[in-house]
Amino acid sequence: MVDVSKWPLFTLLSAQELTSIRQACIFGASANEAIYITHNDEVYVLGVNCSNCLGTGDSQSTIVPKKLDCLSGKKLVSLSYGSGPHVLLATEEGELYAWGHNGYSQLGNGTTNQGVSPVLVSANLQNKRVTEVACGSHHSLALTHEGEVFAWGYNNCGQVGSGSTANQPTPRKVSNCLHNKVMVSIACGQTSSMAVADNGEVYGWGYNGNGQLGLGNNGNQLTPCRLIALQGLCVLQIASGYAHSLALTDEGLLFAWGANTYGQLGTGNKSNQLSPVQVMTEKERIVEIAACHSTHTSAAKTQSGQVYMWGQCRGQPIVLPHLTHFTSTDDVFACFATPSVMWRLLTMEHDDFLTVAQSLKKEFDNPETSDLKFSIDGKYIHVHKAVLKIRCEHFRSMFQSHWNEDMKEVIEIDQFSYPVYRSFLEFLYTDSVDLPPEDAIGLLDLATSYCENRLKKLCQHIIKRGITVENAFSLLSAAIRYDAEDLEEFCFKFCVNHLTEVTQTAAFWQIDGNMLKEFICRASHCGAFKN
Repeated sequence: MVDVSKWPLFTLLSAQELTSIRQACIFGASANEAIYITHNDEVYVLGVNCSNCLGTGDSQSTIVPKKLDCLSGKKLVSLSYGSGPHVLLATEEGELYAWGHNGYSQLGNGTTNQGVSPVLVSANLQNKRVTEVACGSHHSLALTHEGEVFAWGYNNCGQVGSGSTANQPTPRKVSNCLHNKVMVSIACGQTSSMAVADNGEVYGWGYNGNGQLGLGNNGNQLTPCRLIALQGLCVLQIASGYAHSLALTDEGLLFAWGANTYGQLGTGNKSNQLSPVQVMTEKERIVEIAACHSTHTSAAKTQSGQVYMWGQCRGQPIVLPHLTHFTSTDDVFACFATPSVMWRLLTMEHDDFLTVAQSLKKEFDNPETSDLKFSIDGKYIHVHKAVLKIRCEHFRSMFQSHWNEDMKEVIEIDQFSYPVYRSFLEFLYTDSVDLPPEDAIGLLDLATSYCENRLKKLCQHIIKRGITVENAFSLLSAAIRYDAEDLEEFCFKFCVNHLTEVTQTAAFWQIDGNMLKEFICRASHCGAFKN
């Protein structure tokens, strides 16, 4: 299963926000923008907001997710982005929305005004149901339910397929040799366009300087041309990189052509290919290919689940498909593409599978599976002896030395409070602690008593993070009492640096007299009482 937190931008989200994601896409010149859809069909964005590409109605960047109310409740089926960037989105109902950069009319609204928020694209698409969208650098494609392809935007190389190089301000049906053909898939390079017909034929148009149209030459094409080199093959999937192309046939064969400066064709060299060349010939059947118009990276997945990558990978040219440890082609782009964008709208496969860590966390305080109870302040905490023995030397010694299996399996605890002991037991299941600094003092005492050094460090971190003028002296006293030298030094310096405020708190005058004298003496040596 894909982990979206592999994309740095998603590390800004909380665990709860991450689990709410159903679909997501990272895009932008530096992979600094994100859009995601929750299980409740709410749409959120975050990031730099270059060219208003977040669609929030303003030009402000945000590291806090913002909700796009105008799209919430709509089920998304396809999303793509350009280099401006501009964003296209198709809904389950067949509606097409666009926003962001519009210097070349790539939003299809007949103007070159920037799109600050999602707007429905309707020109020439009335009664049309859009099922797929694709963006080049500054041009756009849309595929309809009937198998028609519409194009608009920047057209300097013929990428709109209109027969000229004039920019196209609104969606225009791509015809010529696509007339009466039913197209099933579309893709865009930076300034080129590709489409696959229902009979497996492949067509290309636009810029061809690197041979990315696969026509055997490097001349630009102002209208769609069929790739004759793939005749006799039934292509199921097409993928376009910055200036190269990949095709996957129904027999699991992979073909590549176009630019090869970074080895993105996987041919073992860096020579461009003007016509399709079969690659990975000695590998097993390929079931998925991946490329993105903003990168020079390629990836493929085999029938057995092996994932290969090649091309520009973290700046390094890899000229032959390299077997990775990934389980998804999406991970290749998260970890090795430059920029680390997503090559498609990613759909999360949330299933019932839980990792070992997730399973342990889920079973904490579960009376149905537990075989031991702790009783603290009249409340029970349900645990598992095996987990405690594995995770804690204190319990390992307890159970091995004098635990009688016939004993009543309830342990009374009276030296620690319920919140403190519960946090300790939960730590054994999760490796994390969530307590206010005042309660962390009690947990620090427990960690010291049970010789849990990692827990002791976590408690000290919580206390340092939560120290205030009001609790500083109490925390200093606790650090001294529990022999936490690093924490003691930290709290002492805090008290000295905020001496006037600290000495006015009730906690300062309620501490043990000897400790107060020791603090005054130590602070005096530091010159804290000069004035």
